[in-house]
Amino acid sequence: MQSTITGKAYVLGDNIDTDQIIPAQYLTFNPAVPEEYQMFGKFALSSVPASQAGLPKGHVPFHTKDEFVSDYRIIVGGKNFGCGSSREHAPIALDAAGIEAVVAEFYARIFFRNAVNGGYLVPFESVNRLCDRICTGDDVKIDVENNLLHNLTTGEQWQLKPLGEVAPIIDAGGVFPYAKKVGMLKV
Repeated sequence: MQSTITGKAYVLGDNIDTDQIIPAQYLTFNPAVPEEYQMFGKFALSSVPASQAGLPKGHVPFHTKDEFVSDYRIIVGGKNFGCGSSREHAPIALDAAGIEAVVAEFYARIFFRNAVNGGYLVPFESVNRLCDRICTGDDVKIDVENNLLHNLTTGEQWQLKPLGEVAPIIDAGGVFPYAKKVGMLKV
């Protein structure tokens, strides 16, 4: 795992569900096929109506229709990020779109576990409600070792909750690489 994660923030609100992250009509792609994996990035956060709660003011697009990877690297969300169905494709879609970390007040348990188990992205929890303090497009930096989020645009800084016991799993690249690394699985 990197010691810092830096990039533009894409800000969402509360209760962003897995259907918003990757709409069901795109689940026909196979993430095991590299050409199809990138399609998850292309359609991540693509079909959310402008009136849907939780989107940035003015419905700032996550990326253009022709892009597979977004210009954003860090999502800042509110409460219950990744709720809804238990589809493991949601963190895959964000990873394919270039998202390296999500910072939310708290996560739906299954999204959190899927993100960690697959090693797709780093799911930080915030101490404060940051989705009301950071704007889409702000340059931000996460100091992973010190659990801090710096808004490079405004100069503000906030404490994040430590990753705790999931840090070595994320660092190894997911639960199976971690299990091999610590001798839980024979190679």
